[in-house]
Amino acid sequence: MQIVAGISLKGLNPRVWDPQSPYHLPQLQAVMISYADFIKMPARRQKAMEQGLHHYLGVPQNVSIYLDNGAFYFLRSGGEVDWDEYKAFVAQARPDWYPIPQDYIPTPKMTDKEQRECLERTMKVNRAFSEDGYIPVIHISRCLDKYLCELQGDQTLSAKPQVALGGIVPNLLRAPKAMAYSEVLDSLHRTRTELEDKNLHVFGLGGTATLHLAALLGIDSLDSSGWRNRAARGIIQLPGRGERIVAELGNWRGRRPNEDEWNLLAECECPSCRKYGVDGLKENGLAGFCNRATHNLWILLEEARLIQEHLEAGDYDGWYMEHVENSIYLPLIEQAARLSYKNSTPSPGVVVL
Repeated sequence: MQIVAGISLKGLNPRVWDPQSPYHLPQLQAVMISYADFIKMPARRQKAMEQGLHHYLGVPQNVSIYLDNGAFYFLRSGGEVDWDEYKAFVAQARPDWYPIPQDYIPTPKMTDKEQRECLERTMKVNRAFSEDGYIPVIHISRCLDKYLCELQGDQTLSAKPQVALGGIVPNLLRAPKAMAYSEVLDSLHRTRTELEDKNLHVFGLGGTATLHLAALLGIDSLDSSGWRNRAARGIIQLPGRGERIVAELGNWRGRRPNEDEWNLLAECECPSCRKYGVDGLKENGLAGFCNRATHNLWILLEEARLIQEHLEAGDYDGWYMEHVENSIYLPLIEQAARLSYKNSTPSPGVVVL
């Protein structure tokens, strides 16, 4: 399972991919940047096309660059992507992984008719970009069965080696009329089972608890910007325990670390904690953000490593019961484990943040 770290063109710090940065994470294998950022910054879009994304962002060649097509941005703004401009950007900026130019996300509150319209519009783009390196996109929704049927029923699309699965974020964030967590899990399992021969990427699934679900269900890669978003709100992640607020930055609510958890943070081996300690996590401004963001991403990568290690060792069942203390997701992890072992022993996979 590969974890792909979402980054922002508005602020590239902390440069966790850069060997010269104090925040460098050598275990990081991939990053994701949104095409929507380049739409909003035309001058930067042009430079990225002239130089190529790896050179423009300073990302070494051994770290893959995933391109997000900005579907959530366009969902909110109601805009449409110019297909020819997107194709030109892909051809000249040369990301390592890139989906179709636009997909239409079916939010939970939509009617069945509106969700079917999203499906029809997304499948139209999938078919238009079926004979090249673009990744087709389908969505978790009430129309998932039809997505799978249409994808598998198209000779060219069904031959694609990779598929991306979107639509999960509104449900996990409990948008109005969101699917139950168990339904989301069933949808992930159904998709993985139906597309067992595909490399499956899931948009927006990266969290310390949801990593367990992804690994157990055999997801090949997933991305998340949560490591940065949490840091901006003064929040850090703890292995197996979820989120804690360590810096007072506005009116964000949440749990503060207890004494035991502060001690865990004092012993953290991430680059920022080793260099700046717990006080660095509490800082305001850019320095504090970089410290917390680096810590959060390191925790995700370390959690993924531990999951893989215990799956390979065959002692995952005993380990996760002691390790995971997140009350919301623990029943889902138990359900995912049952689903996984019902079919076969889960593959450790590769993780990207």
